[in-house]
Amino acid sequence: MSTFPTAIVILAAGKGTRMKSARPKVLHEVGGLPMLGHVLAASRETGAERIVTVLAPGMEDTADYAQANGASDIALQREQKGTGDAAKAAEEALSGFEGAALIVFGDTPLVTAGTLTRMRDACADGTDVVVLGFHADDPASYGRLVLGADGLEKIVEAKDASREELAIELCNGGAMAVRTPLLFELLDALSPENAQGEYYLTDIVLLARTRGLKTDVIECPEDEILGINSRADLAVAEAIFQDRMRDAAMMDGATLLDPMTVYFSHDTRLGQDVIVGQNVVFGPGVSVASGAEIKAFSHLEGVRVGEGAQIGPFARLRPGTEVGRKAKIGNFVETKKAAIEDGAKVSHLSYIGDARVGTEANIGAGTITCNYDGYDKFFTDIGAGAFVGSNSSLVAPVKIGDGAYVGSGSVVTKDVEGDALAVARGRQFEKKGWAVSFRASKEKTKKS
Repeated sequence: MSTFPTAIVILAAGKGTRMKSARPKVLHEVGGLPMLGHVLAASRETGAERIVTVLAPGMEDTADYAQANGASDIALQREQKGTGDAAKAAEEALSGFEGAALIVFGDTPLVTAGTLTRMRDACADGTDVVVLGFHADDPASYGRLVLGADGLEKIVEAKDASREELAIELCNGGAMAVRTPLLFELLDALSPENAQGEYYLTDIVLLARTRGLKTDVIECPEDEILGINSRADLAVAEAIFQDRMRDAAMMDGATLLDPMTVYFSHDTRLGQDVIVGQNVVFGPGVSVASGAEIKAFSHLEGVRVGEGAQIGPFARLRPGTEVGRKAKIGNFVETKKAAIEDGAKVSHLSYIGDARVGTEANIGAGTITCNYDGYDKFFTDIGAGAFVGSNSSLVAPVKIGDGAYVGSGSVVTKDVEGDALAVARGRQFEKKGWAVSFRASKEKTKKS
């Protein structure tokens, strides 16, 4: 990793009115993580010494999130006067800093640490101003990057470009890396003499050229600079993110039986030889160990799955679930805050919440742990090798001892000793011939 001092300035003060949301734009999620979280994660990965998030007044929730996820400083852009003004808001936070300052946007969640690192390294190698560029399939309204023999000459907005400049396919990606304290000298020299009356960050390229400074371009794939301004943009970013995660999972040794129907969170971790069936959704906080199988139509969130375990189909594993080695969670089973230990089986039609299911225990179909009384949650402890018969209700707090049996249809309200049999259901009785007389009375009523 480069030892060149690095600071990252994340511009996130935009109101995001096109999102039509009470939530700040940069807190909308891609892959279960706010857009700002993706940018902060990429920033941290570069090893940056300082990460400054620029916000507008009143964005306290965003500030709290940024500081909880790696931002060293919060700077305020008190008025919306353009990108140059937003970058200048970070001046106090970067007072005395000498190195590369990378200016990125909080609504570009797909930017990678690798791209940011290449920008930083270009500054370390002597480039004063580095602009992130990309080749667009449809340049449309993007600003164009005009190159000369010795690097980047200027950035031309599409509306101001000549016919020759509009033919340029290399476009402005928005992000920059600028040596400091040079950055703030250039920002001080900006003028709002333009149609919008704003200070444009892009204007510092021409200012740098007039001073004889070195300017250049680092290129990245187009999807990395995708800015999110609407719900439609958010959907596009989600699709790109999911494709990245699917490709990474398969490259790392997992099998996805129908990749396009598997959905990942930003922190999903799959071991080698994991098999994932169709229409599986991984929420945040899921890790699956090697050799496990997640069958079709299962939903996992906040879960750890052990080696060789089988999940699903049609299983829902909620936060706090830990599944041991070679354990089985079958179809139409829901778990929450439950430890399903090695070799245990919960094969079908059950709810196991706030519970431990011991090693090699077997839970019959239709079993539920009754863990909630309307006010508090209570714990059910099922011992190793225990057998719970179908359609049983275990009313917590309750303990089923190691090796114990619970008869089918029981409602268990007291602890069961190890190796004991517990049967808790109404006594069956039989009246011979009752059905014949019942049917006869019904037929007589029907005829009358």
